[in-house]
Amino acid sequence: MKTKLISQPLARAEADAVAVVLFEDETPPPELKPAATWLDDLRASGEFTGKPGELAVLHRPQGFAAKRLAAVGGGKKEDFDLAALRRAAASTARILKQKGVKTLAWSLAGGNLQGAAEAAVEGAILGEFEPDRYKTFTKESKALDAFQVIAPWEGSELASAVERGKILAEAQNFARDLANEPANRLTPMLLADRARAMASEAGLECEVLDQDRMRQLGMGALLGVAQGSAEPPALILVRYKPAETPKSGDHLALVGKGVTFDTGGVSIKPADGMEKMKYDMAGGAAVLGAMRALAELKPGIPVTALVPAVENMVGGKAQRPGDIVTSLDGKTIEVLNTDAEGRLILIDALTYAKRLGCTHLVDAATLTGAIVVALGNVNIGVFTNNEGLLGRVMAAAKTEGEKAWHMPLDEEYKDLLKSAFADLANIGGRWGGAVSAAWFLREFAGDTPWVHLDIAGTAWLDDAKPYMAKGPTGVCVRTFARLAMEW
Repeated sequence: MKTKLISQPLARAEADAVAVVLFEDETPPPELKPAATWLDDLRASGEFTGKPGELAVLHRPQGFAAKRLAAVGGGKKEDFDLAALRRAAASTARILKQKGVKTLAWSLAGGNLQGAAEAAVEGAILGEFEPDRYKTFTKESKALDAFQVIAPWEGSELASAVERGKILAEAQNFARDLANEPANRLTPMLLADRARAMASEAGLECEVLDQDRMRQLGMGALLGVAQGSAEPPALILVRYKPAETPKSGDHLALVGKGVTFDTGGVSIKPADGMEKMKYDMAGGAAVLGAMRALAELKPGIPVTALVPAVENMVGGKAQRPGDIVTSLDGKTIEVLNTDAEGRLILIDALTYAKRLGCTHLVDAATLTGAIVVALGNVNIGVFTNNEGLLGRVMAAAKTEGEKAWHMPLDEEYKDLLKSAFADLANIGGRWGGAVSAAWFLREFAGDTPWVHLDIAGTAWLDDAKPYMAKGPTGVCVRTFARLAMEW
C-alpha cells in the first residue's frame, strides 16, 4: 500500500473516500459544514452517535472532491488515544476496502499530529492484511492501494511519522505472515532461509548455527526438543550494528521462541486445536519483524535477535518424560513434560546471547496456556529480574498500544521447579504455571537484566476483530522497535 502525506483542505482531497473521526456529543468541525445536515440526521435517528466502531458513509457528498465521506466513531474525546486511533483507522480500512474503496484519505486532528499520523498509517496497513495467501478460489481481491494522511501542515517531522508508521506496520505484517505459515511450508531451516533473505534485503548480518555446531557448543536443552523431528533445528542470529558504537556499551538481545510446529511430543497435545500450533513460533516471528523495522529506523544501540527454531514432534527418537538433559550453561534439567519445550530452547538461546556480550535480554514466547487462564487474550504477561529494564519495556508497550501486565516472580515460586534427580525440573505443577515457567527462564538469565513476555494469549486471534483479521497478530514487533529506538 502506498502512503502519502498531503496538506490541503478536507473538501479538496481527491480519493475514493475521505474519513473523519467524530466524537460523541461533539459539534462537527467547520470543514464538515457542507455535510452538516446529513450528520444531524444521522445523530437524530441514532444511526450514528459517535461511539467507537460506528461508521457512516455518504456517497457523492456535495462540496467534497472525494467520492465518499466516511464518519468514523471515536467515542469520548478524552478516551481517544493513539491505540484507539490505530484501531479506528484499521477498522475503517477493513470495511471500506470491501466496498471497493481503493484510495482512502484520513483527516488528522488534535495536538499530537506526529503520533496520530504514525498510528493512522499503522492502523490502515495492519487492517488491510488478510491471511489468505493459499486460497486459490477467492472472489476478486479487494484491497486498498493508497492511504493518504491529510494534515493541516506539511513538514519533515510529519513525513517521518508517516514513513515510520509504514515501516512498523509492514514489519508487523511480515511477522504475521511468518506466524501464519503452515508447518509443511515453514520448517526450522526454511525459517532460517526467510531470516537470511530478510537480513540480506535489509542490510543486516545473519548467521545460522546448525545442529552440529549446537552439539559442539553443548546446547543439550535445545537439541533434546529437536531430536524427535526429521527436520533439523537451527539457531538463527540476526545482528544490527549502529554506525557509531554507543558510549554506554549496552547491547540488547531480542530472543524469540521458534517452534515451527508443536505436537507436544510424547506428552502429546489434544487433537482439537493442534492445527494452530504453527503459530508457536510467533515470538521468533516478532523479533525478526522487529529487526526488519530497526534496519530502517536505525536505533543507537546494537541489537541481536536470536531465534531457536525447532519442531517438537513425536517419533522414535523423541525425548521422553524423565529424560535428563544438560543445558548450554551446564545445568541439568529433568524433562517431566515434553510439551513444556519452549523454555528448553529459550534457555540455551539466552545463555548464548550472554556469551555474545548482550547486556540486556528480552524474550517473547507463546510459552504457557496458564498465562491465557490468568490474563485471557488482552494482556501480555510480563516477568522480570530487573525493574529498570521492566520500566523501559512497559513504557514501550504502552506507547505502542500493546497491553502488558507485570506478573510476580517471588522467590517462593522457585521451589516449584525442584527435582530429585537433576538441578531443576522443566515444569512446576498445575498452579502458577506461567510463573514457574518464567522462573525457569530466570535461572538462566542470571544477573543479566532480563524481561520475559508470555504472548500465548495475545499472538493469535481465534475470531476476526473489526480492526484485525483472524489469525496471527504480530504482537511485540512495535514494542521491540520502540524499546530499541527509545534506549
